[in-house]
Amino acid sequence: MSSHCCSHETPQPDRVQNLGRMRRVLWIALLVNAAMFFVEIASSLGAGSLSLFADAIDFGGDALNYGVSLAVLASALAWRARAALLKALCMLGFGVYILASALWTLYSGGVPHAATMGVVALLGLLANLAVAWMLYAFREGDANMRSVWLCSRNDAIGNLAVLLAALGVFGTGSAWPDLLVASLMAALALHGGWSVLRQARAELRAPVRAH
Repeated sequence: MSSHCCSHETPQPDRVQNLGRMRRVLWIALLVNAAMFFVEIASSLGAGSLSLFADAIDFGGDALNYGVSLAVLASALAWRARAALLKALCMLGFGVYILASALWTLYSGGVPHAATMGVVALLGLLANLAVAWMLYAFREGDANMRSVWLCSRNDAIGNLAVLLAALGVFGTGSAWPDLLVASLMAALALHGGWSVLRQARAELRAPVRAH
């Protein structure tokens, strides 16, 4: 009988062996991102920083993404691809929302507090570098695990960008560096979301194979 008639895929031996490690890493990543979401959302509101707010929303979205990844980790490829599709749409939605917020802030004005931005961004960077280091081994996996790696990588880049924005705000006394970095983070989310979306759609179109 053709393998295309199979109603499920048999997990690859190396994937089964790595499931325990993947699950542990995802749980750590989920907890770290959830904690940083609460820290950054409060700090961004206090500092009036859109780039820090964007980073906070990114942390929250990533915590949700890691939870979804945990839920489908041992599922068939089609279900993992559907989960990645959902996460890609979230990444795209985040990017659009931040770009719209940046345009609105151009009219509402206000200069963020640079010191708060810098301290919190540094804390976020350390957290994300630790998570990215743990997830590095899974960067070339299926769309589900690739989306996890991209989220972690984007967060680390975002934290560096917020640090630069803090320096820019401190040096210029204006909100332009903050808005510019927030827009760049939105563009990064749009690019990453589109990349995961394409891979997930390709995996959904691929025939189910037995291993």
